[in-house]
Amino acid sequence: MAFLELASIHHTYFTEESAKVVLENISADIEEGEFISFIGPSGCGKTTLLSIIAGLIQPTCGEASITGLPPQKRKNAIGYMLQQDYLFPWKTIEENVLIGLKINGSCTQEARERCLQLLEEIGLSGVGSLFPRQLSGGMRQRAALVRTLSTDPLVLLLDEPFSALDYQTKLKLEDLVCKTIKDLSKTALLVTHDIGEAIAMSDRIFLFAANPGRLAKTFDIPEELRILEPFEARQHPLFSQLFQTIWKELQLLEDQFGKSNETPS
Repeated sequence: MAFLELASIHHTYFTEESAKVVLENISADIEEGEFISFIGPSGCGKTTLLSIIAGLIQPTCGEASITGLPPQKRKNAIGYMLQQDYLFPWKTIEENVLIGLKINGSCTQEARERCLQLLEEIGLSGVGSLFPRQLSGGMRQRAALVRTLSTDPLVLLLDEPFSALDYQTKLKLEDLVCKTIKDLSKTALLVTHDIGEAIAMSDRIFLFAANPGRLAKTFDIPEELRILEPFEARQHPLFSQLFQTIWKELQLLEDQFGKSNETPS
């Protein structure tokens, strides 16, 4: 049994006038500790699939399970990190990163100390008493990562968490987030439009086609890249080769998607 299993997931959004199929027959097995990236054309259902895995949306058909059980039946199954940090501006950084523990009633002294230690390890020593407005965007995203990890989730979902940052900060955070996730042996799923980011951080890349969203191809990242930190991986000759291969596949899918949406004359 896979750690995280996606079994024949279909999803349709219904309105009074129409039904829009956004996901079709998504099946995949993901092992514990794997880092998987989802890439594909806009509108291929990547974020919808994350919401299904998180248990926020019930799929029209099929299911997502963690060691055989739906995420809703697993305590602390999912940690979700978004493009915006969504830190509460009226709370200190310490209060923000501890909020998940307080909500689920597990804010013990040991859990609090572990969370504050993680703040230090991620380069945010001494900021616990500050408010979000006093931190840079990169520091806020690091605090958001600690908040996401505070409840010790089984699976970490990352929905374009670096897309609002400047390029230099983004590269630094890729290294930091990847190292933190690997050190904690977390299973992670990243939604991104950045092919380079996906290659540099992942063990495997799932390429999605659109209209409807479906899994078109899986790319295994070579060991030579996976053992490197993301910034170092970007300098390796295999990085450029794989980038070009995925770029061409993505362009083909986007061209097909564009043709399928053309209005007949």
